[in-house]
Amino acid sequence: MKQFIYSFENEVNATIKKYKLLKKNEKTLVACSGGKDSITVLYILNKLGYNPEALIIDLHIGKYSDDNLKNLKQVCKEQGIKLHVVSIRKEFGCTPCYAKSLINSKGMNLSSCSICGIMKRYMLNKKARELGANKIATGHNLDDEAQTVLMNFFTCNVDAGLNTGPSTGVIKDKKFVQRVKPLFFSKESDVRKYSEAMNFPVIYDNCPCSTGSFRHEIKDKINQLEKDYPGTKINLVESFLKTVSEIRKNIPKGALKICKKCKEPTRNEKCSVCELFGKIKGFK
Repeated sequence: MKQFIYSFENEVNATIKKYKLLKKNEKTLVACSGGKDSITVLYILNKLGYNPEALIIDLHIGKYSDDNLKNLKQVCKEQGIKLHVVSIRKEFGCTPCYAKSLINSKGMNLSSCSICGIMKRYMLNKKARELGANKIATGHNLDDEAQTVLMNFFTCNVDAGLNTGPSTGVIKDKKFVQRVKPLFFSKESDVRKYSEAMNFPVIYDNCPCSTGSFRHEIKDKINQLEKDYPGTKINLVESFLKTVSEIRKNIPKGALKICKKCKEPTRNEKCSVCELFGKIKGFK
């Protein structure tokens, strides 16, 4: 097991070095959920000397959120890592679950995961910028990336993958904090094995609000493909990265737009949050 731990940490470090994801004189925030992936990133970055700080967005999903927050606080205390806690209810005036009921009552059939993702991405960037962070490190692993590639293909939304890569952000802008993914080439099974070997206090069950999501269906299918044809996940991701690299060469340089309502960075006239909740009376 010691050999595996050593090998896994070297794999993560190699990804950081090869793609120049982080510098030790930068302020790095790790976007934490309290799960195995983000806690693994937080622990390894701290061990490698990047002096990360943790940022968790409390989603207020009952005991699930309470336990995740408790576990993260324990890890941060043991490792001497500063923790920032942001309440999504305080910031938005509602939780993702309540937002779903409001949005879907308006005839917009969106999943809890989609709504939660939009709210979290918005808040992560805003809070990271306010805290003066240079980078946001996330716990996305190889499995996550392979699933996203297929989901974008199946929903005719390949353009959404232009940011795919160990680091994100086609266009640089002072209001956008770049995100990096140290686990980009690490298998989810290896991340879990590492987490268990290190005895991290984490919940290995899925979020209770994610049942029946499209991502779970894709996950099951791609896991079966990987079983039948080993290497499917890495081949899919690396192939798409090559395609994206060519497409990016033709993207004009420039600045992101600023949402005309909330003044946050966006590719459109309105950011995803304002677009999504704009029709709900009294929101924001």
